[in-house]
Order: sequence, then structure tokens, then C-alpha cells
Amino acid sequence: MHFTIVSIFPEFFDSFLSCGLMAKAVEAGVVAVDRINPRDFATDKHHTVDDRPYGGGPGMVMGLPTLVTTLRSLPKPGRLLMLSPAGRPLTQEIAAELATEEALTLVCGRYEGIDARIFDLFDITPVSVGDFVLSGGESAAACLMESVSRLVPGFMGKEASADEESFASGLLEYPHYTRPEMFEGLPVPPDLLTGHHAAIAAWRRRRSLETTLHRRPDLFDATILSDEDLDFLRAVPRARPGRNMHIALVHGPVLLKDGKVGTVSLTNLDVHDIARVSRTYGLGGFEVVSPLRDQLTLAGRIVGHWREGPGLAANPDRAEALSLVRLHEDLDAALVAVGKDHGQPPALIATSARGPATMSFAAARELIGKRPVLVVLGTGHGLADAVLDRADGILPPLRPFSDYNHLSVRAAAGILTDRLLGDIL
Repeated sequence: MHFTIVSIFPEFFDSFLSCGLMAKAVEAGVVAVDRINPRDFATDKHHTVDDRPYGGGPGMVMGLPTLVTTLRSLPKPGRLLMLSPAGRPLTQEIAAELATEEALTLVCGRYEGIDARIFDLFDITPVSVGDFVLSGGESAAACLMESVSRLVPGFMGKEASADEESFASGLLEYPHYTRPEMFEGLPVPPDLLTGHHAAIAAWRRRRSLETTLHRRPDLFDATILSDEDLDFLRAVPRARPGRNMHIALVHGPVLLKDGKVGTVSLTNLDVHDIARVSRTYGLGGFEVVSPLRDQLTLAGRIVGHWREGPGLAANPDRAEALSLVRLHEDLDAALVAVGKDHGQPPALIATSARGPATMSFAAARELIGKRPVLVVLGTGHGLADAVLDRADGILPPLRPFSDYNHLSVRAAAGILTDRLLGDIL
């Protein structure tokens, strides 16, 4: 693997390339590294590489003339990469993809960035090592170089080592132990002392699954799990923040088709399907709100049929879901009921397909992890302003950039709940 680093601070990499496995790989010829300083290609006496940005603003921008000359001078550029927070997130999958290349050129930006026309002149892939800001691309380039180099044949002492590390299988790595067998009262797990390779492999797999579940459940989205894996994960004890979340389906006051405020009729399917969503995601409850007594009576008959009537024996799963349903004449009654469940008043989070939003999904997820929350969905054409005005936050529309924003409330409830909770259950 041949790396070319384009940086105005090539000395940044002195220590990185002179210690550990990277140094051994360079010495053995497994990895070759050239460092090119764009200042060496500047034509003025100050070796200028930057200039003021058009449109004004703080800082300087790396200019094109010197950088373009630098890149065009490279005899073996290979694939061009630029370290940038706006780039493609660096993952183990991308590292493996890059490790198949014969040569990589890493362009390290500085100042406020690089003149954007660089992308019109060269086929450059921006790559990001995380959602944070650095002074330049050098430390990010070092991360990329090491993650890629470890996958190049001959870099690791044992090729199997890379296969068992974090992210290699799409999961976080299992914990490691070494001698002594007992240290300050802390033992090595007995499974690792058996000498039984299959038992040890099974233990490591379970710990990897467990660690990933608690720390990075989002990784499961890209990982194929066996039935045995799923059985194990279902049995893992863990906090269930979904219990803090209740859904309220409000039938009034809501907006009607003509834009006026009023009340709409209850729908059997809404009650059934949102109840099943609530049970699947482990919510604290499903609160149905209607100011019309005849509608509440109808809802009570529907729920009663499945919870205590003939439906219980016919479909106990449906009965289990509908056990989460409570009926209220107004939103205040629902708030009081949720508050009694948790011993403190819940936060009120409203939803609207119209916007504007006042709370992000990330902020709502954080809030659900700390206190009870009642997430309110409106029927008809959405919640009335009287409800939105009293909310602690209004979530963004589920499809803010779509030109057709008319999801059924049942579909919206499922998407919304998954977006707020997902695998954190």
C-alpha cells in the first residue's frame, strides 16, 4: 500500500510513522509513505497556500493554484481522498474497501477549508472520521492510514487478529483478560479458563452482542444476526426508556378539512394499530383522547371486546396490546394519568406535518431517557394551535422535503416511535 500525504505540516506524521506496527510495516515495505508539502510548489517568496474567502467571513481558505500544481505533480496518486467533516463517514467497511487500492493520496485541509472548485478539477472522495472539528486533516489522515493499513496483508502479526476486532463482524469487540487469574478480588470469567474452544467462542460472541446492544445498538442495522443471537439479545437485562414514552391520539381539538377547529370520529384501525406499535416498542401506554362521550363509549366497547370479551380467547396477543389503551375526555386528563404512573408530570411533545419544529428528534430521545414524555399525534388535518402552543416541543415533520405529506396517523405513529426509540429498547 502506497500513501501520499499532502499537508503543509508533513512533520506532523514523524512520530506516527516511527513507532509501533506502522513503523514496522514501513520498514518491511508493506506500507510506503510519501509526504508532500504544497508550500514547496508555491511561486511567491512567502510560499503562500491560502487567501481570503470570497463573500467575506473569518479565517482563510486554501487556494487552488498551489494545491492543483501539487496534485498534478504526483507520479502515483492512486485514489484521491480529502479529510473533511463533510465527507463520507469512515467505517470498517470503507477501510476494507480502501485497503484493496494500490495507492491512496490523502489531502489534508487547513484553515477554513479548500476552495470548492477542487472537486471540479479532480475526482476526490471526502472522508470524515467523526462529527467534530479539528484544526486540520492531519490527525484524521493518521486515523484513516492506520485503519486501512491494518487490513493490508502482512501488516498484522497474525492475520486473524484483524478479523476479531471491533467492527470486523459489524459488532463491537468482546472484552479481553490476561494473567493473573484473580486480581484484587476480580476473577477472569470461568468460560475462558475451560480450554473448550467452542465454549470460548460462544462466550465471546455473547459478550460482543451484549456490548453492542448497550453501547452501539445502531450497528445492528448493518449486521445479520442468527436466531441464536436474537434469542440471547431478547434475554439481556437492560434499561427500557420506552416505558417513559406514552402516545396520545387526539381527536379534538384538531384541524378539520376546511381549516376550522373541531373534533373527528374515532377509527377502529387507529386504536388497534397504534396499540400494537405501543406494545412492540414497550411504551408506557397509549392514551386515546376524544371530547365526545359516544366516541369514548365506542372505544371502550372495542377495547373491552379484546381485553375481557370473546376477543381475549381468540387473539390474546391483540388483548395484550390493547391493555395499554386508556380513554380520556381531554388532553389534561391524559397528562394527569401519565403523571400518576411516573410520579411526576410528563413533558408534552407535539407532532405536526406543517412545522415549524422547535425540538429535534435527538433532543426528544434524550428527554425520553430522563423523564416521562407524552407524544401527541393529531387526527383530522393535525393538532389545533391550542395544543401546539402548550407543548414543550414540536417535532419536525417525518418527511419534511416531500411534496406529499399525508401519512395516515397509524403509519406516522409507527415511524415516529421507531425514530424516537429504535433499538434502544
